[in-house]
Amino acid sequence: MKGWWAMTADQTGPVVRTPHGAVRGRYEKGIAVFRGIPYAAPPVGPLRFRPPEPPESWDGVREAGAFGPTAPKPPYSEAFAQYLADPEIPGDDCLNLNVWTPEPDPGARLPVLLWLHGGALTRGSSAVPVYDGSTFARDGVVCVSINYRLGIEGYGLFPDAPPNSGLRDQLAALRWVHEAIGAFGGDPGRITLCGQSAGAISAGALLAAPQARGLIRRAVLQSGPPEVFDRDKVRRMVRRMATRLRIPATAEAFAAVDRDLLLHTQAEVGRLSSPVLGGPAFGIVVDGDLVPGDPLQALIDGDAAPGVELLMGWTRDEYRLWLVPGGLLEHVDRLGPVSLAGAMARCRTGHEVPRGYRALHPNAGTAEIVGQMVTDHLLRIPLHRLADSRPGTCHLYEFAWPSGLPSLGACHALELGFVFDSGAIPASQKLAGEGAPPELCAAMHGAWVRFAATGDPGWEPWDASHPVRIFGDGGPYTAYGPRDAEFALWSPATTVPEPAPATDTDDRPPRTELTAAVRRLRRSVAARRR
Repeated sequence: MKGWWAMTADQTGPVVRTPHGAVRGRYEKGIAVFRGIPYAAPPVGPLRFRPPEPPESWDGVREAGAFGPTAPKPPYSEAFAQYLADPEIPGDDCLNLNVWTPEPDPGARLPVLLWLHGGALTRGSSAVPVYDGSTFARDGVVCVSINYRLGIEGYGLFPDAPPNSGLRDQLAALRWVHEAIGAFGGDPGRITLCGQSAGAISAGALLAAPQARGLIRRAVLQSGPPEVFDRDKVRRMVRRMATRLRIPATAEAFAAVDRDLLLHTQAEVGRLSSPVLGGPAFGIVVDGDLVPGDPLQALIDGDAAPGVELLMGWTRDEYRLWLVPGGLLEHVDRLGPVSLAGAMARCRTGHEVPRGYRALHPNAGTAEIVGQMVTDHLLRIPLHRLADSRPGTCHLYEFAWPSGLPSLGACHALELGFVFDSGAIPASQKLAGEGAPPELCAAMHGAWVRFAATGDPGWEPWDASHPVRIFGDGGPYTAYGPRDAEFALWSPATTVPEPAPATDTDDRPPRTELTAAVRRLRRSVAARRR
């Protein structure tokens, strides 16, 4: 049967016809690879700060052998760049994607994994070497990775432009995959949406999006729960940038600013934010359209993604990637009571919660108590709540293998080289060090392959016994309720209400003793990052 998706091949590589034109990929070690395929028009000129538009169709065959341009982003600071690879590829046509497939045969109907990269919605791209999709294709899964708009251009909140442009880019890519992936050998009815950190948060928002219903069969949320940001928190980020630039806080005014200056200003303002300490930042917001409400609550209530199977989890020491670079771990330990006060404000708890963590972990330092409290509050407890609401359809994991580099432990993003079975490449070793056990890489990667193919990663689904698959030293095993004691410390009796949001004209939340402590800690941390 012939159609728009009909595949041909010539002497230089496989050719596939997509909805907008034919593309020629490359064969690499027996895998057909297509890079830099546009799924939307370049977001420049009148399309900057606007929802994505379809790309212009092209005649002939477009070469798809190299990664396309990455979205505009500031570089990582020196402290983080030593651990995280983040290539920058110049060009305006940044809304592009890549496909790895065993063979672009429309009759193959293979499972599909669509990867959303992390990076706090301000950094990262599909060109990061760790995200090499060839290992999934090698094992019978068509892998797709995408770029999407970041930072002020993807998640700025303005009175004269729609919000969540970066998330709308991701939806456009998901729709492209659903329509086009059959030509590459994929099954549009078996798409697993997979992301880490900001990519997982994005995947959670798309799971709950009415416009994405029916497009996602399964989802993997790595170190990121479904969540939305307070609109005032994002507005503060935009206003602070506007103040530094001496322009109105409008999309029209920002579009007229030199892009390099814009990215420099974004990085400077962002120094005051961190996952542990909070602060103004970019994030997904409720918009009444693509994000009609809190995605976590919609998924818990069963109003969104009915029947979608979930694989979710975290690393044992998430916080260490946020605190080890630049010596912040020791700094938080030295600040002692101020750090604990900051954690209480961040988590909106009374003294009972940190006291409970001290009792459960009597040998832990202040930074570990702070880090684990904040990780549980922001990440693990929401994922637990989601799993509890969907028994029998969720599988949970914890990555516990420690990095070979000093003090990092099983930190945030360390599992990525294991999921992609790319632990031996230099970009993975920047974070893991040398000696990542190949058998653990194979076990974790194999679990993701099985989940994408069947919905069963290889251990029992979530139920009242709280099974969690531990990927650590000595090989994977299943623990039952390994963090239940910590989670039991959190209750309405041990938390305080969230403060009322700031008004549009007020750049500061209500000042209390705890928020003052957070500000002192943020300023101290920011000074060390200079």
